[in-house]
Amino acid sequence: MIDRSRYLDRIMPFIGADDVIKVLVGLRRSGKSDMLRLIQQRLLSEGRTPKQFISLNFENYALAKYHDPDVLYPYLMDRIDAIDGKPYIFLDEVQEVRGFEKVVNSLRATTQADVIITGSNSTLLSGELATYLGGRYVQFEIFPFGYAEFRDARQHIHGNDSFDAFVQEGGMPFVATGSWSEESRRTYLTDIYRSVVLRDVVRRHSIRDVALLERIVMFAMQNTGNVLSANAIAAYLKAERIEVSTQTVINYLEYCREAFLLERMNRTDLAGKQVLKTLQKYYVADHGLRNAIIGDGTAQIQGVLENMVAMEGLRRGYTVSVGTVNDKEVDFVFDKGAQRRYVQVTYLIDSDKTAEREFGVFRDVPDNYPKTVVSMDPILRPRDGIEHRRIDEFLLAEDW
Repeated sequence: MIDRSRYLDRIMPFIGADDVIKVLVGLRRSGKSDMLRLIQQRLLSEGRTPKQFISLNFENYALAKYHDPDVLYPYLMDRIDAIDGKPYIFLDEVQEVRGFEKVVNSLRATTQADVIITGSNSTLLSGELATYLGGRYVQFEIFPFGYAEFRDARQHIHGNDSFDAFVQEGGMPFVATGSWSEESRRTYLTDIYRSVVLRDVVRRHSIRDVALLERIVMFAMQNTGNVLSANAIAAYLKAERIEVSTQTVINYLEYCREAFLLERMNRTDLAGKQVLKTLQKYYVADHGLRNAIIGDGTAQIQGVLENMVAMEGLRRGYTVSVGTVNDKEVDFVFDKGAQRRYVQVTYLIDSDKTAEREFGVFRDVPDNYPKTVVSMDPILRPRDGIEHRRIDEFLLAEDW
């Protein structure tokens, strides 16, 4: 397993607080199960014993009987009573259990067990669980590998790494840690996409027109990095002789966000410091997944590079938005507490016009937070106090 220390550093301070449920959410196959094992490894290194752990993965058919809360709860209570010391309960893909909310809350309220759960849908906390826990939980979103984790995986397994490979293949852990032909990789990633769309979206929301859902998702993926509106998508589909309401488009995009397939970036007016509620950008949780569905990532390299930077910001715990100032756009605004950083992303700065577009926008930004232009240029040309960094180095850097 690849050590995902950024997540562990955020999660471990809450381990031991038995009155707070730890919830790991994220896209299917993004590494949530491995995170549970990494937490266990950290606990073992700190002196706990395997006998203190209760681990259940509810995607395992052998555990199907425990999908019944009236079977699961007494089983867990018996296991807890038999543990000498503090129990640690790891429930993987817990949304498969009917009424799991009551089980989890009861464990929190009546035992000294530390409970850590995972799920593949954000409705895990949008309904009854949030009501039952009343704020007694903390949520962590687990993303696919960023370039640093991808590089570690490739160097560990193959003895080398390649940024070009990351551009094309993305960061789904099973892909990054294996040896795949292009066809096998595409098949695996396509199957994940089908699982998310068909299982986590269609089934959960009882969608009848699956083809329409897929058209909307494909449109969002094809327009990665472009400002979108539900009205524009509905108009595009109407031109293709597909009648759909704007509200349906909004709903379908939101369902894909709930399943962690898409991430939405709102626009922020940097002068007025207001969040603009129209015209957002959508990025895919893993650009390799997008490439498998849409096609070769190098054909739309600008959108793929933006996708990498957007997801890396989220992976590092930033709130990510798109900045606007005087009718110009700053690709990304990264906020974390009192920290802020502005980032422009471009493939190559191959002309004075491109340089002026990427660097010039920062002249109108009314503050002195760090500003960076990232690209794939072999020669860097910072100007006016604005740094210029290669995108692969930026994704690995520890100074932001």
